[in-house]
Amino acid sequence: MAEPPDTFQRAPKRKAAKGKHVSMSPEAKQAYEVMMKERDEREKAYNRHLPPDSTRR
Repeated sequence: MAEPPDTFQRAPKRKAAKGKHVSMSPEAKQAYEVMMKERDEREKAYNRHLPPDSTRR
């Protein structure tokens, strides 16, 4: 009997891409921290007014 075709074989896994390193000045880091804190505060204030999670019907 002949061998089955290789049509449905799994593809080999790809290697993960390496992350990029970005250097920032201390002023830019500070501005980024402030921006993230403000975003977190806005998100908390928004979530405070939402109803608690309940089961869907």
